[in-house]
Amino acid sequence: MEPVAEGVARGVDLRDGSSTAGGTIQIGIAVDIPEPWGSALTQRRMAAGDQQAVPAHVTLLGPTEIPGAALPAVERHLTAVAAAHPPFTLHLRGTGTFRPVTQVVFVTVATGISECELLAAAIRAAPELHRETRFPYHPHVTVAQDVSPDALDQVYEDLADFSAMFGVAAFTLFSHSGQTRWQPRRDFRLGG
Repeated sequence: MEPVAEGVARGVDLRDGSSTAGGTIQIGIAVDIPEPWGSALTQRRMAAGDQQAVPAHVTLLGPTEIPGAALPAVERHLTAVAAAHPPFTLHLRGTGTFRPVTQVVFVTVATGISECELLAAAIRAAPELHRETRFPYHPHVTVAQDVSPDALDQVYEDLADFSAMFGVAAFTLFSHSGQTRWQPRRDFRLGG
């Protein structure tokens, strides 16, 4: 997913070839990691050889396919969710891993866990956004995935002392056509 400037509303006309008029659209919802930490984490992920490297973020709703016609209702739902949740502080500190279940190393969320969990649950409450998941929701910032065990170990060690604290004032709706990278559609400001 691409980083977005906080609070910037985005139009609904995509340039990536996806369509909302008919068919389906793939969406995701995330909290971006601001600078200077976002680019540092993204660059570290790329340096590990992670082909899935996208700008650093905390996922609130993973890739989800919805009918294009449902997008206006989803955006209304996200507006209501954002208005009902206040801004909060996110503290990222140290590393963790999902190994051996999945080959992932991540930066942990030390403060802001419950706020992310509440947002994720409220977002998924919309019928269009309910989907089965393989694992329980666990807020984190992926910094290496599906790379060699040595690369995973190195990222885990390199970022063990990582720490960043910042305010979260919005979350972002992204879309994906399958042909281009994730594109930001719109930010939803917390607290209305």
